[in-house]
Amino acid sequence: MQCDRVGAVPKQVDHHERRTLLADALVRVAAQRGLMDVSLRHVAAEAGVTAGMVQHYFRTKDEMMIFALDVVAARVQARLASDPDVAAGDPRRLVRALLVQLLPLDADRELEGRVAVAYHAYAASRPDVAARLREDTRGMRAAVAAQIRAAPGVLDPEVAATGLLALVEGLAVHVLGGHLAPADALATLDAHLAVAFGAASTPPRAAR
Repeated sequence: MQCDRVGAVPKQVDHHERRTLLADALVRVAAQRGLMDVSLRHVAAEAGVTAGMVQHYFRTKDEMMIFALDVVAARVQARLASDPDVAAGDPRRLVRALLVQLLPLDADRELEGRVAVAYHAYAASRPDVAARLREDTRGMRAAVAAQIRAAPGVLDPEVAATGLLALVEGLAVHVLGGHLAPADALATLDAHLAVAFGAASTPPRAAR
């Protein structure tokens, strides 16, 4: 790499930062247009870069989609890391904190929720993307089941975890479609958490 003057330090390119920039742009475009109509050109325009740069970092659209899933997952993990319910160590509060992240209760989660719906539709005809979604779902189900298993008196943690995840996905769709208010979605989730964990478990903190 050449420098403009002797002793100048060449600018270092943060490739992960650029890939994340493009993935963020994909998330925004996907929320607006859906994924079937999104092209690398649309992502480039949203990110304010050239289409050539997008193709430099992502050879295919599917490759970019899968990386975008990583970006969304990292956002969720960052929010969970600062959640007092996670630090408390109580299984019910931890599961609630995790599932609440999947409900479109604010602008960021609404954006992610719309993208999640679009991803499921897109993955129906894309084996690589579908495989990644199945992997993420299995991991989520296992994590929820492990916490439910730690609570006394639960007969089948796997069934309970599957039901809670299916419930949250359905609630998210209803909130996104305007069929259900966010507060009602939270109340429904809390009612099912009480059934899954039993009345002896610690109730959640105030809804948010």
